[in-house]
Amino acid sequence: MRIEQLTFTRFIAAISIVIFHYGKGVSIFYNDYTSFIFRQANVGVSYFFILSGFVMIIAYGNREKINSLKYLNNRFARIYPVYLLAILLILGVKLFKNIDKIDLILNISMLQSWVSNKALTLNYLGWSLSVELFFYLTFPLLFNYFYSKKKIKHISVWIILFFILSQTIYHLIINEYIELPYYTIKDIYYHPLMHFNEFLIGNLAGLYFIKMLKNKQKNYIIHITITMIILITLLKFPLGLSYHNGLLSIIFVPLIIFISLSNDKLTKLFSKNIFVFLGEISFGVYILQAVVWRFFSDYRMEKYLNLKKEADFSESFFIRLIILIILSSFSYIFFEKPIRDKIKKLYITINKKQ
Repeated sequence: MRIEQLTFTRFIAAISIVIFHYGKGVSIFYNDYTSFIFRQANVGVSYFFILSGFVMIIAYGNREKINSLKYLNNRFARIYPVYLLAILLILGVKLFKNIDKIDLILNISMLQSWVSNKALTLNYLGWSLSVELFFYLTFPLLFNYFYSKKKIKHISVWIILFFILSQTIYHLIINEYIELPYYTIKDIYYHPLMHFNEFLIGNLAGLYFIKMLKNKQKNYIIHITITMIILITLLKFPLGLSYHNGLLSIIFVPLIIFISLSNDKLTKLFSKNIFVFLGEISFGVYILQAVVWRFFSDYRMEKYLNLKKEADFSESFFIRLIILIILSSFSYIFFEKPIRDKIKKLYITINKKQ
């Protein structure tokens, strides 16, 4: 089962994160009316994690059991080739100079988010894939020994309790009520265990969707609009709370469900091929953004395009953004998708021979 209109929301989240990282100074985003949104657009990563948990259940929820090796092979084929490509391109931009071997090993093995002060090394965006790897490794176990065997009310209790506990511990740590012996507060922002609640809440939303909601399609545009207004209000008035590690699940979960169920004109538009394609390339947009901004540096933009950092900041941003979208499109068509298919076929071939 696949919900096409959700795919484009990945692209919106990815572009928002690009603006968060590189768009400061672009007046169309950072002004008196919208800057509070883009200053906190890193919550798009939280949306990715929740959506990941949701779509995993949508894809596998009607099965009795998941073949762990096949599942992990498919997940590896989906994320690792472009993830590795981004690392190699970053190394190329740096001309392989001053590369810490430990950083390289941790990033290639996708373990950087587990180690103190290593989450943002090399391609700093890779930290979220290190977190996703933890999700992928745990999902078959969760599904085979918990989701497929327990009633949804029992699953709900355990996941909600874990969510509350995780949020409590996270906020106690970042507000320095709890001191950790090995990790810094900065490490906690990127640690897989501190984001696990997001994936689990996404799983729970997916379970409710396939068991109770999937046949309740109608026009939910008003619900979507109200949810978006609440989200904007929470971003405008954060009350000193950190939304980075899943607190906005209370908004993202209903938003995902309403978009999934709605048959209004806007969500139908999101299901069109061009918007689905943009959603498909969103992973490239996210993971390759540092590559584009490093290669098309301020020095090169001024030297070759006569665009100065201060005077032409907006023009430089949009040129880089267009380059990023084009690069991600080519990467998806000629690299990501072909390699993914080859890895899956190789797995099938090996298993047939055994």
